[in-house]
Amino acid sequence: MQYDFVNINKKSAVPLYQQVYQCIRKAVESGHLPNGSKLPSIRKLSEDLALSRTTVESAYQQLCVEGFIASKPQSGYYVHIDSPLVVKRNSIVNTSVVSGIKPKIRYDLSSDSIDSESADIRRWRSHIRDVLNKHSAIISYGEAQGEMALRQALSVYSYALRAVSCSAKHILIGAGTQALLYVLCGLIRSFGNTIAMEKGGFSKAEQVFTDSGFQVVYTDGLDIHTLEKNHIRIFFVNPSENLTTGQPMKMNQRYELLRWAEQTGSIIIEDDYNGELRYTSHPLPALQGMNSERVVYMGSFSKLLLPSVRIGYMVLPEILLNVYSRKADRYHQTASKIEQLALASYINAGHLDRQLRRLRKIYAEKSRILMESLKNAFGREASVILHENSLCITLTLPDNGTDMVRSALDREVKITHISGDNPNQYILRLGFAGIPANDIESAVAILRQIYFCS
Repeated sequence: MQYDFVNINKKSAVPLYQQVYQCIRKAVESGHLPNGSKLPSIRKLSEDLALSRTTVESAYQQLCVEGFIASKPQSGYYVHIDSPLVVKRNSIVNTSVVSGIKPKIRYDLSSDSIDSESADIRRWRSHIRDVLNKHSAIISYGEAQGEMALRQALSVYSYALRAVSCSAKHILIGAGTQALLYVLCGLIRSFGNTIAMEKGGFSKAEQVFTDSGFQVVYTDGLDIHTLEKNHIRIFFVNPSENLTTGQPMKMNQRYELLRWAEQTGSIIIEDDYNGELRYTSHPLPALQGMNSERVVYMGSFSKLLLPSVRIGYMVLPEILLNVYSRKADRYHQTASKIEQLALASYINAGHLDRQLRRLRKIYAEKSRILMESLKNAFGREASVILHENSLCITLTLPDNGTDMVRSALDREVKITHISGDNPNQYILRLGFAGIPANDIESAVAILRQIYFCS
């Protein structure tokens, strides 16, 4: 352990041994040196701090006398709390730590995870291992724009799956959508300081925009009138899934949106979250393929591969690529070079295509079970809408005054409540990616009991 927290001021009037004593005592009291921690030997600490052994020994002796540390023969000095005051202070620290422990979850109907059985962990581990064995590839910094091998693989993959038209030079890799949006915000300043997005949309994107100094204006779906009225030239949208209906944007609306962008010289940010994952119908091509000069395309792999693999990608139109290129050397790569190279290999081997086909079947079955279970459990009380790309279902119920999220958590079921405009409605967002199919009916049964019996 490093002891940089022991700050010594040799010009201070406070004796040196007293300064060492105070720093270590504070670390013990705060819990940063837990009970049982071994302290460095007197010789080692005196060398590290450039102090005499007598100074360190005097500090240790004082700590021993007050019950903060103890000396074990032939072993050294250890934190050994036997002072009531110290025990009390540490119990306060431990309480705060315990309060941060997540409650036990048996049925996960949130959108935070995926089913462990659907994850292609074995193959992913194999590709990671292969990259780690290539020493020359991993001992250097990566390319700021992202590894060329992955950008080339993504140019092929995104065209085949989403009809995204780009070359590797247009692709920027980042540690997820938020990291990419922060970069993008530095490229679109010339389009104004206002961004429009759908009401109730991607809150993490909204946070990036406000952090970056943009004003956010909300629209109800595709609302060209609001865009024109407020002279907005940046629109963030997910054409693959309407927030209310769960359906993709219709082709006539897509043409209308692109026509607006062309006529006003505006930029569309296309959030194609899981755009290739639609399974009840054939996915519509991405908006970017219809106009590569006015659309910034954004894709990720959190639900296709693993949520812990923080890799996303952004396709820049030429006008923004030129802005990025002028300051590219000021950026660092944000996504792991090792994971990028592994993903490139994974895609090129055809594993991502196979995983996608497998997941479509899995999620189709899970969504069917959840839809049927909810309709059977709540009947006419409920409005049930499937959101394929988000891998969730919105359940709208009459508000009976029950805090279903808290009550469900008490019964080890994790769900999400959505704030709506109607105070007489209670809306739940129920994800099915992270729960085994066999557990869905049991989880819904608990929700039914909470709603009707509370």
